[in-house]
Amino acid sequence: MNATSPRIHFIASARPEAKTAFATLTRRYGQNDIDKADVVVALGGDGTMLEALHTRFHDDLPVYGMHRGSVGFLMNDYSDDNLIERLDSAVRAIIHPLIMKATLMSGEEVVYRAINEVSLIRQTAQAAKLRIFVDNKEQLDVLACDGVLVATPAGSTAYNLSAHGPILPIRSNLLALTPISPFRPRRWRGALLRHDAIVRFETIDGEHRSVAATADTQEVRNVKVVEVREDRQTSLTLLFDEGQALEDRILQEQFAY
Repeated sequence: MNATSPRIHFIASARPEAKTAFATLTRRYGQNDIDKADVVVALGGDGTMLEALHTRFHDDLPVYGMHRGSVGFLMNDYSDDNLIERLDSAVRAIIHPLIMKATLMSGEEVVYRAINEVSLIRQTAQAAKLRIFVDNKEQLDVLACDGVLVATPAGSTAYNLSAHGPILPIRSNLLALTPISPFRPRRWRGALLRHDAIVRFETIDGEHRSVAATADTQEVRNVKVVEVREDRQTSLTLLFDEGQALEDRILQEQFAY
């Protein structure tokens, strides 16, 4: 990033407050083409941040978010003042996405990346039945449930936390494997896995107990097998104001009540 005058590319969600902020900030700081920018500034909520990060897999252009939406865990406070100074002093958080490779009942294969989590969810009124392998070793022969997910540390405070999964420190080198409303085994609360673990889910009776798989917001339906692993070769950079680093936010979340 240019230390004196970073070239900024702004993006905004469709919310009125985000559009207003976009107009104000581009008028004040200019709008650079994405291929000439040093940094992306995303205006909206966490959904906007995830969308921005999903477009940066090829270049790792840093993304700085400002909260002009609903949920803003990954966003900085909004202000149209001193943006250049805030960008120059921002703290970097490096994260790695997950790769989801799903084989459908039809035999088709689909590959998506996820920043927060990969989740499997039942498509019908019947519980999903899944077999779970970790590093090619069967760990659960039958999980009857509404679903199950694998979350990154960055995503552990999102859907994973709502499903009563653990909050992971950002540098923990762990993944959270968390069931969603497990019916059998009822007392199973999930597992903590090494970041390089390969998790494979196989549907049981998938023709009748159909299951969908989602990588963040990208969904495929009627899956047969889903394999999830971390993509350590891909890095993404988030920027946070001093004193509001992502690892500090995650630590604070662990003491929230």
